[in-house]
Amino acid sequence: MAINLKRTGGSSTFLNLLVYGQAGAGKTSLIRTLPNPVILSAESGLLSIADAEIPFIEIDSIDTLREAYLWLTESDDAKGFESVALDSISEIGEVCLAGEKSKTVNGKLVDPRQAYGALAETMGEIIRAFRDLPNRHVYFSAKVEKTQDDMGRVLYAPSMPGSKVGQSLPYFFDEVMALRVERDADGVIQRGLMTESDGLWQAKDRSGKLTCWMPPDLGVVIRTIRGE
Repeated sequence: MAINLKRTGGSSTFLNLLVYGQAGAGKTSLIRTLPNPVILSAESGLLSIADAEIPFIEIDSIDTLREAYLWLTESDDAKGFESVALDSISEIGEVCLAGEKSKTVNGKLVDPRQAYGALAETMGEIIRAFRDLPNRHVYFSAKVEKTQDDMGRVLYAPSMPGSKVGQSLPYFFDEVMALRVERDADGVIQRGLMTESDGLWQAKDRSGKLTCWMPPDLGVVIRTIRGE
């Protein structure tokens, strides 16, 4: 068998990024900082970037999402987009779950346990497919989920319907960042992308090139990792 030996120096510098945060933190606004993006929107919340006039596709079903994927990979009209933003993967998961729960077998709705099992399989397939889009930066936004550990600490992580999908979500991505909104010592609101976990907020930077806190600008994140 012939082995195709490659070197890491030739790896693609197109990035896959997952950013999660609370409602109103500005996850959708981050899309305007991506290079030449197109949006796959499962939320009715694009008002914050209405003035940017960014093209978008409304995702109301998994079939629509799959059609969007085919368009991105096969259409000449899609070749000009350097970035793809899925806003949000949490809502896309809800759309997927609703579709699975509505399915029937012998005239009866499927068992909810089967629906969640199918959700995990379908969302894993979808996330991998979009994450691995060639020659594109891919940005996934997500809601935040709060849990409490045995010591009573509040933990923060990306949110997805179904515990299995939610727990596995960060493992799909090279860059997982929390979009934090806090007040500084003077009471001024500050926004930033947290790139390393502090034990409470989940985050990671596989590139090793980002500082613990980055400005809320995905263009800066991309250029930093690329060394530009």
